[in-house]
Amino acid sequence: MKEYTFLGILAVILTFIIGKILRVDVFKRKIFWFFILIILFFKFLVNGYLTGAGIVRYNSEFFIGYRLGSIPLEDFLFGFSMVSLTIIFWEYFKKAGK
Repeated sequence: MKEYTFLGILAVILTFIIGKILRVDVFKRKIFWFFILIILFFKFLVNGYLTGAGIVRYNSEFFIGYRLGSIPLEDFLFGFSMVSLTIIFWEYFKKAGK
C-alpha cells in the first residue's frame, strides 16, 4: 500500500479509537458534522487552489492517485483526523477540568 494512503487511513482509525478510549462522542453530534462540512468548504478553496495551481505537488509514488478536484483523497483523511482529534482533546480536557 502507498505510504501516504496507509498513514491517512491509520490516522482516521486512530482518531475513532482515541475518541472511544477517551469517551468523547463527538461523532454522534450533528453540530460536529456541520462543522466538518464548513471545514471541507474551506479545504476545497485553499487546498484546491494550492494543488490546482501546482504550488503543492504530490509524488504519485506515495498515494493512490484518487483526487476530488485537484486534492488527493488522502488530504481529506488527514484533515478529518486533525480537526476531529483537536475537538476530541478539547472536549476531553474540558471535562477533566471540571
